[in-house]
Amino acid sequence: MADANGNAIEANVVETKDGTISVASAFAAHQEVVQDRDHKFLTLAVQEAYKGVDCGDGGPFGAVIVCNDEVVVSCHNMVLTHTDPTAHAEVTAVREACKKLNQIELSDCEIYASCEPCPMCFGAIHLSRLKRLVYGAKAEAAIAIGFDDFIADALRGTAVYQKAHMEIKKADGNGALLAEQVFEKTKAKFSMY
Repeated sequence: MADANGNAIEANVVETKDGTISVASAFAAHQEVVQDRDHKFLTLAVQEAYKGVDCGDGGPFGAVIVCNDEVVVSCHNMVLTHTDPTAHAEVTAVREACKKLNQIELSDCEIYASCEPCPMCFGAIHLSRLKRLVYGAKAEAAIAIGFDDFIADALRGTAVYQKAHMEIKKADGNGALLAEQVFEKTKAKFSMY
């Protein structure tokens, strides 16, 4: 017998007194091991969130990237220290893991985030091909202390987005054509994965 990931599960066939057959599996035990493992790495992410606030580096967010049950990187929000609004814990963790592993694809890795990722962080997680995301707090916990409420709405596609205070316009004419040609002209020189 195998679980959804193809992992073998022990199964014991038990015949009951009334002649029916029952299969008792180790699936519950497997789930408990996964839950304990998730708790361990999520706890590290939460510790990073506290560390970042205590150091004055940024908001209360932490992230840990794991490969084969080993921590690759453990990071926290660095927005204030780096004077960089993109230096969220998850983005910082993806950047650092890619540098450490010398690769742009983290498909053998998992990420543990102390809070539900914002759209930018989710984009970084997706683009780096991380195979699994486990997060602790829902975005509402961050919203409750003053972080932008568009984070949850944008990620989930619910409610009304916070309106950006900028004009957004797609170029037209020669500007658009020039920008679109770069893809056609470079496709032979640049291959994806």
